[in-house]
Amino acid sequence: MPGWITVDDRMQRGYRYRRVAPVGREFDPGFAPELTPAEMLALGVFGGCYMSDCGAEFPAEWFAEARLSPGKPDKRCNHFGVIASQPLAEWRRKGWIHPDDPRGWFQWYCRYFMGRRHPDDARQIARWRAFARHRAQVRRNCEPGDPFCRPRQRQALLQWAYDSRVL
Repeated sequence: MPGWITVDDRMQRGYRYRRVAPVGREFDPGFAPELTPAEMLALGVFGGCYMSDCGAEFPAEWFAEARLSPGKPDKRCNHFGVIASQPLAEWRRKGWIHPDDPRGWFQWYCRYFMGRRHPDDARQIARWRAFARHRAQVRRNCEPGDPFCRPRQRQALLQWAYDSRVL
């Protein structure tokens, strides 16, 4: 889906970017997410409120089975039934937010998945790779297939496109 995209939602007005790669393909060799954005939204991530106003930017099918909670996060929308992320204000304070992606990593990933390539790609991919340490901790401390062991860590992994249901 190459072409220019203009974003007009609650957090961005008139932001434009270009999709230059095929949808879901031509990823950096060091970036191999286990879940697509649509799968993440259907499983339940970020308390359901993260992308509730982005339907115009992304494919409608991403939202067909999405667990959404417009307004404030609802832990019942999350796959593991827990809140596993910090507030956006904390992300900003820590310098994790690039101005082009004011919602953070998942917004960057959705746009990357759809074909945008951006100067912030290397930093975001490095952050994703670093998050794999949590997968190693779940494997080291939990019995295989036990979804009740470390649910916050498992939920956080889902929010970084690691499929923690299979650990």
